Amino acid sequence: MTSRSLANCPAPAKLNLFLHVTGRRADGYHLLQTVFQLIDHGDLLHFTLRDDGVVHRVSALDGVAEDDDLTVRAARLLQATAVARSANAAPGADITIDKRLPMGGGLGGGSSDAATTLMALNHLWHVGLSRTELMALGLQLGADVPFFIFGENAFAEGVGEVLTALDTRACWYVVIEPGVSVPTAAIFGATHLTRNTKPVRIADFSRAPIGFGKNDLQEVATALHAPIAEAIAWLGQFGDARMTGSGACVFCAFANEQQAEIALAATLAHGGSLRNWKAWKAEALMQHPLAYLQ
Repeated sequence: MTSRSLANCPAPAKLNLFLHVTGRRADGYHLLQTVFQLIDHGDLLHFTLRDDGVVHRVSALDGVAEDDDLTVRAARLLQATAVARSANAAPGADITIDKRLPMGGGLGGGSSDAATTLMALNHLWHVGLSRTELMALGLQLGADVPFFIFGENAFAEGVGEVLTALDTRACWYVVIEPGVSVPTAAIFGATHLTRNTKPVRIADFSRAPIGFGKNDLQEVATALHAPIAEAIAWLGQFGDARMTGSGACVFCAFANEQQAEIALAATLAHGGSLRNWKAWKAEALMQHPLAYLQ
């Protein structure tokens, strides 16, 4: 019997272990180099087939209209692609999102949700697109979406879509959500953003992954949002603390879960109601949990 649903589909967060802005294209897009790291913390999505061709987001999402949601847009894009390939009406889907990742946090939550949607519905609808074809669809939705479909940790270049698989170290992370949401456009549009960092090679990172490079967006984000700077200063006592993506979340790596748990307990005590922090620990992932669907 053909399955009519897929439940508990993970949409994991990512961390940018470093993020360098190396230039800017004529169309305004920034050229980047970064290492994307998957972690075992994220949203959960649930999909149920519909027979009427409608794509519907069952769960409400504060501040995001259904038609604007990357998850819904991803499903409709795949649906249109399926129709174009087969000339048959594509089924619809009800999509429920258990949202754990913050918006404007630099963790790739919306992009990860979109990628999980493409992978899950490609399987559930029997569309038959390859991983490469799904990545090309994902790029139409956002520069980070192809990474989550790629399914492995990666050294990324271009606008983030040129990916090379990369072995990263097994470790744990403590992540702070400092209580602010950072609009990506404001960070990349800042006049004082560094846009000419010298390009690096994969081997440069692989030789010294701990503390490698920096996040060129961090200086801009901390100038605009003091809570990010406070979170970096706090986690910095435990190791190399830095911001991920365009912010606002801050992370620090630990060799094992016990060390992470100690730092997390101290962080939760320090970042109580006055600071409006949320904090959690997560283990590094070596591949996307839905890689088996490819």
